[in-house]
Amino acid sequence: MLLRLAISGLVLLALAATQVHAQRQRQAQPPAQEEPQPQPPAPFDASLARLSEILGALHYLRTICGASEGQKWRREMQALVDAETPSGERRSRMIASFNRGYQGFQQTYRACTPAAGYAIRRYLEEGSHIARDITGRYAN
Repeated sequence: MLLRLAISGLVLLALAATQVHAQRQRQAQPPAQEEPQPQPPAPFDASLARLSEILGALHYLRTICGASEGQKWRREMQALVDAETPSGERRSRMIASFNRGYQGFQQTYRACTPAAGYAIRRYLEEGSHIARDITGRYAN
């Protein structure tokens, strides 16, 4: 009987030691790294997306309509991205908007037409309005 009690005590002691050891191991491990939270959208992100889309459209349309501006609108877009310095996801959305504007007109227009000229004028006006609005509201 005494032997049985001693064996039971040793088993319980071994179990307790195992649990204490496991608890110490968990405490010794560094906490799991949390993934960085996505950057919340800025209040003007929708306007920046639209401006990016307009820049993409102008890049395509001005080229097919004979403007010898080279990469002007792409450089404007790059300057916008550089000035805003968005994180990965925001940057990707801005670039996707530029590409959407470019590709949308690339699929429709193969040559300069009066409608393309009208779209250029309209986009120059709208882009200018958006740029003034953003800087007027949010510039320091």
